[in-house]
Amino acid sequence: MTIYVDISAAVHGRAGLGRYAQSLAQALLDGDPVRFAFFYNRAPSAHLPVSLREAPIRTVRAGYKPWRMAVWLGQLTHLGFDRLLPGAELFHATEHLLMPLRHIPSVLTVHDLVFRLLPHHHKLLNYVFLNLAMPLFIRRADHLIAVSHSTREDLVRLYSVDPSEITVIHEAADPRFRPQPAEEIERVRREHGLPEHFILSLGTIEPRKNHRRLIEALSLLRRLGAEGWRLVVAGEKGWLYQPFFRRLEELGLEDEVILLGHVPEADLPALYSAATLFVFPSLYEGFGLPPLEAMACGTPVVCSRASSLPEVGGEAALYFDPTDVEEMAQAMYEVLRDGALRAEMQKRGLEQAKRFSWERTAEETMAVYQDVIQGA
Repeated sequence: MTIYVDISAAVHGRAGLGRYAQSLAQALLDGDPVRFAFFYNRAPSAHLPVSLREAPIRTVRAGYKPWRMAVWLGQLTHLGFDRLLPGAELFHATEHLLMPLRHIPSVLTVHDLVFRLLPHHHKLLNYVFLNLAMPLFIRRADHLIAVSHSTREDLVRLYSVDPSEITVIHEAADPRFRPQPAEEIERVRREHGLPEHFILSLGTIEPRKNHRRLIEALSLLRRLGAEGWRLVVAGEKGWLYQPFFRRLEELGLEDEVILLGHVPEADLPALYSAATLFVFPSLYEGFGLPPLEAMACGTPVVCSRASSLPEVGGEAALYFDPTDVEEMAQAMYEVLRDGALRAEMQKRGLEQAKRFSWERTAEETMAVYQDVIQGA
C-alpha cells in the first residue's frame, strides 16, 4: 500500500506552496524511500523537480483551471477519483485542492485563509472558487494540517472545525539557507547590482505583502536620520501592484528602491546573507518562510506582528504593526543604528531557525498519516 502526496504546487512553481510541497515530499522520501508515491496535474507548465523523480509518479493531464473545476464538481456530485491513485492507503493534498475520494482516506494542508480575511487582496476568480470549494474540502478531509497555530485558530473560528481534527505542523527553512561565504555573497552582489549595504524585503508585489507602506517607512527613515539606505525588493509583480509603483513615483524613491524581480532559488541564501537588515511587512501570512530563511542566513529580521509571524520569529525578531508606517520606520531605524543590537539579533535568529526542520515536519506529518490510516 502506498501514501500519495500531491506535489502539483512544486511542479508548477507556485511560490510558497511549491516550496512546502517539494520540501515535505523530499523529507518524507528520505525517511522512507519505498512507501511514498507522488501525484500531480501534468499541465503544460509542469516541471518535475529532479530530486523527486526517484519515487513512483501518477499524473492527470489537465490544465490548471480545468483540473480545479473537475475536482470541485467531483466533490459536489460525490464522484470518486480513486482510480487515479492505484493501491493508495492515503492521499495528502498539500495545497487547497482536495480531489474527491470515496475509499481512500485523505489529509488536507491548510496554509492560510487569506481569501476570507482579506478578500479585497485576492484575485476575484480565485476568491470565488475558494469560497465555494474550501468548505467542501475541509469537510471531506479526514484530517487537517495547519502550518501555524494562527491558521488553526482561523479554521476553528471561520469554519467551526473541531480543534481535535487539526494538527499544527510548522514549515522550515531549507538546509541550504545558512550564512554564506564571502565569495558567494560577492558573486550575487555583482550579478544583481547590489550596493554594499542595503535593506532587503522578499515577496510578490501585491497588496497583502504591504510594500507600499514599506516604501513610505523608507521615506520616514530619512527624517529619523538614517539616510543613504537603499531598499532591495526581490519578487515578481503579482496583482493590484499599480498603487505600489504610483506611490514609489510620488515619493521620488525610484533611485532608492532596487526591484530585482524574480531571483533564482540558488541565489537567495547569498542575497539574504548580503543584507544588513531583512524587513517583512506582510499584512497576513499562513506561516511566512522568508523571515525564517533570513534568520537562518544570519540576517537580523524586522517583521510584522500580524497572524503567524510571531510564531516564526519568536524572540529573535523585532516586530511592528504592519498598518503603522511610523512604527515600521522606527523599528527599522532602531536596528540600523545599533550594531550591537544587530549582532544580538543575528545570534538569536540563528538559534530560532534551528528550532524548525523539514525532518521534524516530515516526522510529525507521518504521525498524522498513521493516525488517519488506523482510524480508517
